[in-house]
Amino acid sequence: MADRDRFREVTAGVMEKIRESSVTGESLPKYGTAVLVNVINEHGIFPTRNFQTGVFPTAERISGERVAEEVLVKEKQRGEICWGCPIGCARYTRIEEPPFTGEGGGPEYETLWAFGSQTGTDDLAAVCKANYLCNELGLDTISMGHAIGTLLELVEKGRVPQEELRGLKAVWGSGETLVELTWRTAYRSGIGDEIAEGAQSLAERYGMPGIAMAVRGQELPAYDPRGAQAHGLAYATSNRGGCHLRAYMISPEILGVPSLVDRFETKGKEKQVKEFQDVFAVVDSLIVCKFDTFALWLEDFTELLSAVTGWNYTSEEVYEIGERIWNAERCFNVLAFGDGRAYDTLPRRLLEEPMPEGPAKGHVTRLEEMLDAYYEVRGWRDGRPTAEKLEELGLRWVAELLSEEGLLPG
Repeated sequence: MADRDRFREVTAGVMEKIRESSVTGESLPKYGTAVLVNVINEHGIFPTRNFQTGVFPTAERISGERVAEEVLVKEKQRGEICWGCPIGCARYTRIEEPPFTGEGGGPEYETLWAFGSQTGTDDLAAVCKANYLCNELGLDTISMGHAIGTLLELVEKGRVPQEELRGLKAVWGSGETLVELTWRTAYRSGIGDEIAEGAQSLAERYGMPGIAMAVRGQELPAYDPRGAQAHGLAYATSNRGGCHLRAYMISPEILGVPSLVDRFETKGKEKQVKEFQDVFAVVDSLIVCKFDTFALWLEDFTELLSAVTGWNYTSEEVYEIGERIWNAERCFNVLAFGDGRAYDTLPRRLLEEPMPEGPAKGHVTRLEEMLDAYYEVRGWRDGRPTAEKLEELGLRWVAELLSEEGLLPG
């Protein structure tokens, strides 16, 4: 470490900010990420039954508060928390009553959603059991629960022959179905072999590609963007597909961090999304937790980085690093599969079908109102970085590579 004394001084300051934040100092330590269940549901953007609505009437039964009251094992929780973490959001839970007995880390907010409202299930024990199975079998809970919800809608609409279900009663809200399909997917047994390919492949296989709530093939997480416009833009332009962790616009649009913005407004959202994307690229490269960003921002990370390396960065220089990363990622996508405007989109349901109920009733994601402005602020054309932008960021060699392949925008 270049300047240990300076690092300690900066660390003391950021630790104080983390303790003073209502999110990192109170909510996350007390309830973990699951604190969001009731919050997001109350805003009408808690995706339910494969994003057919944003309101889950019995969300409280799978909430962070209910987890803390009924299944949290406090004496084992410390073992789940990341070493040295000042926030300590991790949970450890146990289900003692059959048929869903088990214990382990989680469930997190995204898991409670994916196995909960996404599948219409409010049985906390079943949700926990499916989570434990994913922990043991190496499955991602967001994609797993999301794909199950996709299957349930396909069944609801009569697209899946009963013989392919092998006697399984695939209906919304069945805890038994939830757990059984998790097993079948892990071992690619029967319909599980189709689920294992993901929601988009599953929907296409049964003739309803429009119900796949995915971007660039990746299943969307636990926020319906019809009630959070910037978050919708972030989903659509994420380089890794539908993801809430490339730009967590729920912070300003729902939680008011750093300040609350109108979640139904589209004007100016392109600048906010770009800033979050570039700063989050820096945070990922520093290998620190995204939850820090509820209390800290670029200036804090710049001070920490400068103390560790001895290179006296400015915030502007570090911000440019993030922008360079984001552009390099997009160029990789362009080279790999021709990424561009056609991929910067959302499922048709979110663009064309108004939210049917709740606080976001009547709204769709107005993506086209934001996309051109986003490209302009990025210095892109039709979803691809220009030669001028790449040279500005010190990526001339990337521009030359794109040019050789005929992939630079005209």
